[in-house]
Amino acid sequence: MEGGTANLATLVVWGGFALALIFGFVASKSNFCTMGAISDVVNMEHWGRMRMWLLIIAVAILGTSLLAYTGQVDLTKSIYQRPQISWLSLVVGGLLFGVGMTLAGGCANRNLIRVGAGSVRSLVVLTFMAISAYMTLKGLFGQWRASFLDPVTLDLSGLGMKTQSLADLLSQVAGLPAKSALLAVAGILFLALLVFTMKDKRFRGNSLQTFGALILGLIVVSAWYLSGHMGYAENPDTLEMTYFGTNTRTIESLSFVAPTAFSLELLMLWTDKSLRVTFGIAAAAGIVLGSLVHALSHKTFRWEGFASLEDLRNQLIGAVLMGFGGVTAMGCTVGQGITGISTLSIGSFIAFASIVVGCVGMLKWQNRD
Repeated sequence: MEGGTANLATLVVWGGFALALIFGFVASKSNFCTMGAISDVVNMEHWGRMRMWLLIIAVAILGTSLLAYTGQVDLTKSIYQRPQISWLSLVVGGLLFGVGMTLAGGCANRNLIRVGAGSVRSLVVLTFMAISAYMTLKGLFGQWRASFLDPVTLDLSGLGMKTQSLADLLSQVAGLPAKSALLAVAGILFLALLVFTMKDKRFRGNSLQTFGALILGLIVVSAWYLSGHMGYAENPDTLEMTYFGTNTRTIESLSFVAPTAFSLELLMLWTDKSLRVTFGIAAAAGIVLGSLVHALSHKTFRWEGFASLEDLRNQLIGAVLMGFGGVTAMGCTVGQGITGISTLSIGSFIAFASIVVGCVGMLKWQNRD
């Protein structure tokens, strides 16, 4: 039995690595960048990459909701579905992450991709982001987060809701069965996003972005299935059903801020036998390798450093803000902006909006002259 569960954890870890490798390759090839998507809209009024991001969200919502509807996964066990919404943490963390990724020239996912393409600058950014994220999880920043931000919550259980899902909210308000409400909310959001993204002829004609969005969205869905179904089994030690191979010890999909902190912890405390390579750590490594494969195969690998001392300063400030903001908001532009939203979590929509506002505000500030 012990060997069986060890094999199960290995399956989740290597499966996460493989999915992320494909994600990194496709994101590199299609030039998917969430910060770039917002920047394109603000600076050039070009919606191509934003439509791609929204189409990824649409696919992730539909696929994840179908997994939940058919009972393949239990999303109520994820960190996104708790009935207590720490709204202040989500807003503050999201805003700071948005500002940070603008200063750093990209989110956590984008910096992982750049490392694979030869960016030493992004490696430094990720290192400082990981330190900041670890401090927010277990260190000084974590004390501030736990003392001042996390206690400010909205408890939806008082309204009779078991989760913070929009589907649960609709079920309570309209009196619909839970599964019917799930299909209704997922269907409406999917169709609305699909119509918005595909109504643009130029975007429809860009097969690289449209098919790239389909693949990236399905990878997020596949990761939910991997950790929440294939990695879900009885623990022989406790005789309880357990999610194997994840840092949160529950169902996970792609997210890249906290896993960088766990990666740093593992590297520093390698001889600590209680630490293991997990789904999140493997996924972060997979993104880098996927990008590296793309860069080498397309001969775009280039060593890149900092342009100036001012560039170094801005990148490091941005990295620290991303580390603190990403953990405080419980995710990044992928962790909340795709993965969290795919669960229909109200908190994820709050975090997503806050990240966008923070990024837009910083872009406007940078362009004030």
